[in-house]
Amino acid sequence: MIDSNYAWTRLTVAVLICTVGSIGFWSVVVVLPIIQAEFGIDRSDAAFPYLATLAGFAAGGIIMGRLADRFGIILPIILGSVMLFLGYITAAHATSLWQFVLAHAIFIGLFGSSATFGPLIADTSLWFNKHRGIAVALVASGNYLSGTLWPPLLQYAIDEIGWRQAHIGIGVICLITILPLSYFLRRRPPLNVNKTQNSIIPNIEVKFTPPSPILLQGLLVVAGLSCCIAMSMPQVHLVAYCGDLGFAAQRGAEMLSIMLGLGIISRLLSGIVADRIGGLSALFLGSTLQGFALLLYLPFDGLVSLYIVSGVFGLSQGGIVPSYALVVRDMFPAREAATRIGLVFTATQIGMATGGWLSGEIYDLTGSYQMAFLNGYAWNLVNLAIVVWLLFNSRRWLTKI
Repeated sequence: MIDSNYAWTRLTVAVLICTVGSIGFWSVVVVLPIIQAEFGIDRSDAAFPYLATLAGFAAGGIIMGRLADRFGIILPIILGSVMLFLGYITAAHATSLWQFVLAHAIFIGLFGSSATFGPLIADTSLWFNKHRGIAVALVASGNYLSGTLWPPLLQYAIDEIGWRQAHIGIGVICLITILPLSYFLRRRPPLNVNKTQNSIIPNIEVKFTPPSPILLQGLLVVAGLSCCIAMSMPQVHLVAYCGDLGFAAQRGAEMLSIMLGLGIISRLLSGIVADRIGGLSALFLGSTLQGFALLLYLPFDGLVSLYIVSGVFGLSQGGIVPSYALVVRDMFPAREAATRIGLVFTATQIGMATGGWLSGEIYDLTGSYQMAFLNGYAWNLVNLAIVVWLLFNSRRWLTKI
């Protein structure tokens, strides 16, 4: 069944589920200025629902990963669809900031969207060997496809019917699409998934034996945390940044859509590249490009230039997060895939949440986003240092089998 037609069918379903379920990442970004006005709070407090959502998502990634490793992917997916429905209905009826935050942290983050990303990517990696890089990239692209489709649609719905009715609509869509699609994921992965090739040295069967799996897992966690603190600055604050520059919120939503749409292309290209040069090398390439693109926001703040820079940023960083799944599959046993990938993805989401909040704090202190962009670049350098160290040492831990 590995690399079979059935595996590709599962992959298609996984992309669809990820596209719908990842709405939890993006809806709170679009409504950030609205929530600030609705509850009379400052920018950093308005970014707190995003922090809470990703904190819940981070913890949920580990919980749902353990469930997937033990019972199969279908249980987390069913649970996630129901929780997303309840979360958006609850958020739509929130009368205070803390109610809105709890709805996003618990229902949408912890038990909702967390089931439709990391566990799906881990499950997909178990069904592919030869094309694992592109398969993982395709599923992960569902997150960016979601970011491409949802922000402009949600902004339009908010303008037409208000943010509360728009949230009710999101909840209904999540339930009636994800729940039926979960039926196609009921089969468990084949038992021979441990017989695999390692992408650190592509096309050669090897065994990876690091001196300390705990240290290795810890380094990947810190790498995921740091790269996503950097990544969060444009993704979380782009709509608000455009508003500060005097542009309509819809322009910011369009830039975010372009960024994430081109991020899909970046993820697919990264998957193809990873199948040839390895997941760790692909991670190094993506992190290097992200740092370069992040610096481009400093000198350019015109409307046209921001569209272009946002597109460049999307093309640069889209393949980073999926590369972690490939690195984990290379370095750890397949039976631990969902849990260990969940740990790294948890770190990436903590990074996104922390970075989104930290950028808001820096904005409140300085009155602009310039220092926030520089803060992101500094964290990107931390990520690069870890990845370079792993590149220099990983081949010493490989033996042929």
